[in-house]
Amino acid sequence: MRFLRCADSGLLIELADLEAVQALYAVLVEDPPEGVTDLVPAARTLLLHLDPRANTAAVEAAVRAVEPREGAPASGDLLQVPVVYDGADLAEVAELTGLTEWEVVHRHTSAEWTVAFGGFAPGFGYLAGGPPELVVPRRTESRTKVPPGSVGLAGAFSGIYPRESPGGWQLIGRTGLEIWRVDREPPALLRPGVRVQFREVP
Repeated sequence: MRFLRCADSGLLIELADLEAVQALYAVLVEDPPEGVTDLVPAARTLLLHLDPRANTAAVEAAVRAVEPREGAPASGDLLQVPVVYDGADLAEVAELTGLTEWEVVHRHTSAEWTVAFGGFAPGFGYLAGGPPELVVPRRTESRTKVPPGSVGLAGAFSGIYPRESPGGWQLIGRTGLEIWRVDREPPALLRPGVRVQFREVP
């Protein structure tokens, strides 16, 4: 665990891997040290936003004293995501995994995913906790335009594109759910800790 000062009111914690980030985040999000105003998890780091009046050394000491908890944090929210599984890369994912297309869909919908962190674009959540059989590489060539609502796989993650953008994830389906909307509070449906259950629809 390595601590780095970040600007005037931040403390960046570098950790070994995503599991270590989730284990520490699970504890701190429930009982943040005094002076911590927000926590932002990533793949191997956890950023603590601090009140400008906070004692950074005291915050670091408090974090070092906590016992990380195994397992991903869960906000209690469970988001059901309806998906039409007709993605352009579904057949390729089946070939890469050695599964049939039906088996790919079945494994994707049977797992309970958890938003590990956000990034790439506003509202984009990196969903972890899927079956190891669905670990696939990104496409060798990214698309210049991926439609909003596209559901994809890349590495050990699943994700939903919140808006049209370039992207290199393997697309297996699409949802009509608005993942990101600025006039909603909160704007993002996929926030760290939210659990996600995909559901196949015609």
